[in-house]
Amino acid sequence: MSPGERLINAITLEYYQRIGILEKNAAPLHTTATERGETMGNRLEEFREYRTRMNDRIFKIDHLGIKRFFNLDTTAYNDGALDGKTKELLGLAASAVLRCNDCIDYHLLQCVEAGWKDEELYDALNVSLIVGGSIVIPHLRHAVETIDLLRAEKAGSE
Repeated sequence: MSPGERLINAITLEYYQRIGILEKNAAPLHTTATERGETMGNRLEEFREYRTRMNDRIFKIDHLGIKRFFNLDTTAYNDGALDGKTKELLGLAASAVLRCNDCIDYHLLQCVEAGWKDEELYDALNVSLIVGGSIVIPHLRHAVETIDLLRAEKAGSE
């Protein structure tokens, strides 16, 4: 982050605290996981735990329409005319255009597990940026951070 961006961030944070949107001890806006003092895998661990916990809760609702949608979502990524690996990359690109960080994280987890290389992920994210425009940039930052976290997590487990 440049000095100018840090200054704007600090001014914005102070303003939000004054008008009561943020608490006095809130973390600076637009910080990376490392800048917030999070451990490398912490954000991903929290994401995985939350997703599992809430999916379990949703499944307990036992609503036919919700169950059908979840099944449709799952089967859409099975091998067909396109292999599942390619479909996950398409899911990543669409998630970035739709500006859904949870979706980006999920598809990056799947893409990395499927064996996509960083350069291929960056290429797909570039398509998202072209299709979605500059509003995708914050989500591109999030995606790149997630890729870094996933690679660090993988390196730590080897």
